[in-house]
Amino acid sequence: MAMVAIFISWSAMDFVIHQLILGDDYAATADMWRPMAEIKMELMYAVVAFTAFVFVYIYSRFFTDKSINAGLMFGILFGLCTGFSMGYGTYAVQPLPHDVALTWFIGTTVEGAVAGLLVGTIVKPVVDSAPNRG
Repeated sequence: MAMVAIFISWSAMDFVIHQLILGDDYAATADMWRPMAEIKMELMYAVVAFTAFVFVYIYSRFFTDKSINAGLMFGILFGLCTGFSMGYGTYAVQPLPHDVALTWFIGTTVEGAVAGLLVGTIVKPVVDSAPNRG
């Protein structure tokens, strides 16, 4: 359930970030991007779904404290790491406008925080239901 919630939230936020906020910047730098007809949206959705799966898996598997606070901290750190590398790593090697790199960084950090809130709310510790035999 957490993966689906994160996929939906990231897809909605991506629309806001890439269409509404950065749409004019992308149009002004159209020579840097694939034409709309060549954009591989199926691949983009697969990337978002895979990343949501891995995000939930890491939290579920490696976090013993399954709480909203733990989820939020994980999400913020995940967002900072992926946002910084995506925004400024790309800015370092591609002639992006700085506001695109900054928006990718901030947007991805916010997306990470939202995913952290979702995973911290949805994923709960597994309670051992085996009878106590000790």
